[in-house]
Amino acid sequence: MVECIAFDADGTLWNGETQFCEAQAQFRRLMQEYLNGSYEDRYLEETERRNIQHYGYGVKSFGLSMIETALELTEGRISPEHIRFLVNLTKEMLAAPVRVLPEVEAVLDELSGDYPLMVITKGDLLDQETRFLRSGLSEYFRSLEVVSAKDPFSYSRILRRHRIRPEVFLMVGNSLRSDIWPVLEIGGQAVYIPSPGAKNEVLPMDDPKLGQYARLEHIGQLPEWLEARLLAA
Repeated sequence: MVECIAFDADGTLWNGETQFCEAQAQFRRLMQEYLNGSYEDRYLEETERRNIQHYGYGVKSFGLSMIETALELTEGRISPEHIRFLVNLTKEMLAAPVRVLPEVEAVLDELSGDYPLMVITKGDLLDQETRFLRSGLSEYFRSLEVVSAKDPFSYSRILRRHRIRPEVFLMVGNSLRSDIWPVLEIGGQAVYIPSPGAKNEVLPMDDPKLGQYARLEHIGQLPEWLEARLLAA
């Protein structure tokens, strides 16, 4: 039985990865100018990993990591104009249009009449709130929850606040580690939907939760899956 459905945002409702890839490509070209073509993407990725504990996730964290990486790799030689370029690139990412994924709005329109819906996402609060509003999807949801990390504690806290029992809660997302496994750990239900056209997590051969969650190829299959569950019950 499902009484409440929550959705991840980036990669599930809208495509946020494209703008990161485009910005990373511009940063790569800039760094190759300074480093005679010897730049590798792992430099920025390592800085991002180090900075998660300080800045969390999101565009602002990515922007600060670009600037820090540029300063380190160029040993401070990067020009003020190029620092300004990275700042403006970050601002453009924050203001970029939200690209809602195919079938998402039709599915939300269908489900919102039968279930209370919410969004649970991680990242910067202001950034995620503005994306949520710019997406045009806010009318379908009862609430938006922005957390610094998606772990069993965060999910349990959200469910307690909304007075939702874990066994009737369903989480839909594109990340096993963030959207699926933590929810199963607290006794909830989960549906894994890989992001279309994006680089998804490599599925582990020894997935400890395999068989405890459903996997769908695209979000358009969700209403039919829910109906089948309801009929079976």
